[in-house]
Amino acid sequence: LSSYERSLEIRKIALPPNHPDILESYNNIGYVYYSMGEYSKALSSYERSLEISKVAFPPNHPDLARSYGSIGNVYSKMGEYSKALSSYERSLEISRIALPPSHPELASSYNNIGSVYSNMGDYSKALSSYERSLQIQKTFLYPHHPGLASSYNNIGLVYDNMGEYSKALSSYERSLEISRIALPPSHPELASSYNNIGNVYSNMGDYSKALSSYERSLEIFKIALPPNHPDMAAFHNNIGNVYCSMGEYSKALSSYERSLEISEIALPPNHRDLASSYNNIGLVYYNMGDYSKALSSYERSLEIRKIALPPDHPDLASSYGNIGNVYSDMGEYSKALSWYERSLEISKIALPPNHPDLASSYNNIGNVYCKIDKYLKALTSYERSLEIREIALPPNHPDLASSHNNIGLVYDNMGEYSKALLSYGRSLEIREKALPPNHPDLASSYGNIGNVYCKMDEYLNALASYERSLEIREIALPPNHPDLASSYNNIGNVYSNMGEYSKALASYQRSLGIQEIALSPNHILLATSYNNIGNVYSEMDEYSKALSSYERSLEIREIALPPNHPDLASSYNNIGNVYSDMGEYSKALSSYERSLEIRKIALPSNHPDLASSYGNIGNVYCKMDEYLKALASYERSLEIREIALPPNHPDLASSYNNIGQLASSDEAAVLKIQGT
Repeated sequence: LSSYERSLEIRKIALPPNHPDILESYNNIGYVYYSMGEYSKALSSYERSLEISKVAFPPNHPDLARSYGSIGNVYSKMGEYSKALSSYERSLEISRIALPPSHPELASSYNNIGSVYSNMGDYSKALSSYERSLQIQKTFLYPHHPGLASSYNNIGLVYDNMGEYSKALSSYERSLEISRIALPPSHPELASSYNNIGNVYSNMGDYSKALSSYERSLEIFKIALPPNHPDMAAFHNNIGNVYCSMGEYSKALSSYERSLEISEIALPPNHRDLASSYNNIGLVYYNMGDYSKALSSYERSLEIRKIALPPDHPDLASSYGNIGNVYSDMGEYSKALSWYERSLEISKIALPPNHPDLASSYNNIGNVYCKIDKYLKALTSYERSLEIREIALPPNHPDLASSHNNIGLVYDNMGEYSKALLSYGRSLEIREKALPPNHPDLASSYGNIGNVYCKMDEYLNALASYERSLEIREIALPPNHPDLASSYNNIGNVYSNMGEYSKALASYQRSLGIQEIALSPNHILLATSYNNIGNVYSEMDEYSKALSSYERSLEIREIALPPNHPDLASSYNNIGNVYSDMGEYSKALSSYERSLEIRKIALPSNHPDLASSYGNIGNVYCKMDEYLKALASYERSLEIREIALPPNHPDLASSYNNIGQLASSDEAAVLKIQGT
């Protein structure tokens, strides 16, 4: 920058104000700012260069096309895709007039237009532009020219985004083949090819091949580039992505931190790549259940993006979405919803109406509504997400499977099991076409189908689905991956429902064993495992063991979650159940009331869980022969259920049953019950 600015200074003195050499200086300064991520300064320099070009050259001179192309590059990085497209199309227009039909600069223009369409999620137009670019290049380049490798690479990227992984792999491998012939063995472009191949294998769930490709890429970069080159940061980042997918969070964290370290040395303090590093570190902490650290990293990422990018850049939407994810998992649903809505708001301004990222925003909003049991709102959001994906993506894209899966989850929670099964089945069908046979997402589909069968009391079908899920995970994932723990947990649930408590206990303990290796000691999933183990001991009438497990679960939840999280209420409720079964009614009442207290703060006033709390309190009063207090609790429970549940829901029957039992227990209660 210093040298280019000194050059410009001299040229301004020595040359007339619109001399092409002054134009060149502004262009060079613009490129440095562009590389530094200082896009407004880059834009200013490129626009000054364009201004001079308009005076110095005829209206269709190739240098004007180059200036429009450079301005388009900046707008593209700023996420202002319509402006980028407009600049690139103006560049192409001039090049078509000024240059022969197979000139390299026409190929560059088509390439640039393809990159914008790709960022806008319009993959068919992106593919068409990239293929037109490749077609032109084939007319003037020899068959193994590095420029052809670059085109195949871009085409591969589109196929990768479209979820057409075999086509993506084929394009990337063709790119690598050309680069191997055209370039020296340690050229950075070869490293890029290995990196892209690694990305596809990672998306396909073939993590060992992904890791192997990334490591080959890193090997080349270590020879070709200085140790703190920004590209080295990118490759440590990719290796981190694989470890994160494999559930090896400490290795992922180490890779992401190395990436951040390099970026901090190589780049200006508010470069967007630093934001990406903080974002990835946040993701690891999020997966580890360390929400305060996740939040801190995501907020640092957002802070940088606010400085480095325009206010409606898609990356800001991504940051808001990630912060929303943390609040959602912390049970702070109103905060989560607020962040997700801000993310959606930006995406609506920055992106075309059917961009896949908008679908992701609707999906996140649906997740929150699903967690707070507002199922119709969740369904609306998920269906809007699916609608966008059906327009934007090919018919068997994995993201469509995710949408069908989420819709299935809502029906599952609403007790509409046949509809849930249909949606989960559609999701599985797409995944079987789109993904390799042992991809972890297939395991998730089988797991969800198993959940429905379990709720339908079809335990053998549930067990078969869960075991298929486990089978896939054992092939696809490392032996202590948290998802394996999830499979053992599900199998434990079936055995527990079937009354085979020793088998249930063995599965739950296997799940807990994996989690203790894979996760931090106070991860929320450990609390779930202790809770499940407590449930089995409770069913086996081993109350002291049940109490110990429930108390350990509560202990973890108190550390991991905010003070009024619904899961804390569940823990107190379970402890209350044990005390009730042990005949320690005052302790049971105390636990149930603490549970109710939390639920009143955490949940809407007519949430079914509040009805359950009132029902449990009623049960204790009934056992204590305090029938009028029991009746008051049962009636409050019934009142909530009549508002919250469909008219023939089994829980309503349970409420009527409780009230009916009082009639056979106490005459005073009978008088009050008449008419109910």
